[in-house]
Amino acid sequence: MELFGIALATLALFVSFGFMVGVLFGFFGMGGSFLVTPALLVMGYPARVAVGSGMAFVFGTAVIATLKHHDLGQVDYKLGGLMIVGTSVGIEIGRIGVFYLEELGLASGVIGVTYVVLLGAIGLFVTRNALTDDGGEDSSGGHHDAADEEIDPDAIPDVAKKIQSYRVPPMMTIAGGIQVSLWMVLGVAFATGLLSGFLGVGGGFIRMPAMFYLIGVPVPVAVGTDLFEIVFSGGIGSFLYGMEGGVDLSIVAPLLAGSALGARIGSAATGIVDEADIKIYFGLMLLGGSIAVAFRQAGDYLGMEVLSTISFALILLSAFMVSGAVIYSTIATMRSESKASAASAD
Repeated sequence: MELFGIALATLALFVSFGFMVGVLFGFFGMGGSFLVTPALLVMGYPARVAVGSGMAFVFGTAVIATLKHHDLGQVDYKLGGLMIVGTSVGIEIGRIGVFYLEELGLASGVIGVTYVVLLGAIGLFVTRNALTDDGGEDSSGGHHDAADEEIDPDAIPDVAKKIQSYRVPPMMTIAGGIQVSLWMVLGVAFATGLLSGFLGVGGGFIRMPAMFYLIGVPVPVAVGTDLFEIVFSGGIGSFLYGMEGGVDLSIVAPLLAGSALGARIGSAATGIVDEADIKIYFGLMLLGGSIAVAFRQAGDYLGMEVLSTISFALILLSAFMVSGAVIYSTIATMRSESKASAASAD
């Protein structure tokens, strides 16, 4: 049985997957097409459709999640606006690269290998630093920071402090009174825009940690600002791919239906779950995605369909486990705070 030209089982899969990815997207400021695009490639969709549809999904989910982060005061609009400039240029160059590689018949392979390398490297870096409390950040502040709150200097990673010491004009003041060179902001924006256009992602899996580790933006504000920027990068990217027939609405619509609720839940969780937990979950999710894409690439190279099936299962398992951990941590924290409040009232 089909609905809107798509099998009901596939429709239910997309809605469920969209919900899980929506939770991750709202919580981390990324996670949408980073999981969706590889999944669509594994399911046999052409690279152009997988990338374009992933970008369109990113746009819709980012709008939903950004509204929630705005309510929490976790969006630095000045920083986001500047990053949009650099990202827009990067997206167009990345898009041109995808179509060129597609003509050569190399798009799927190159995109897959790039995913494995980037996700694995960033996942290892973030997880290692989260487990070792890099930068000495104080987790006692939880994940409740707003964009206009002053930042404790000890909460800024050492790498960001070093970068901030190089005062290359023009300098600008961003969230928490942090001063950073405009060129650093534009450089990060261009690099992540290039990834957005090439990989069909919002770029958040590198932009969010880059804003924290390189610029020094607190994690909650980095997530909210990243989502605000993704609204524009995702919108531009999906429009450009749509003009070339790369957006399949029968894929995007059910994914967005599921993510509408998931993104609101994930965004609300950022005001509850401890900041240290976020970085650990983030790193583990990237590692899981890297392993999944590696299986798919090996399956394509060796001609073993079973490896591609395992890859798809790993992508779903990664989304399920991390989104489930986010929801569990949120409920556990709320119960703990409720018990503490009841005890103090007694």
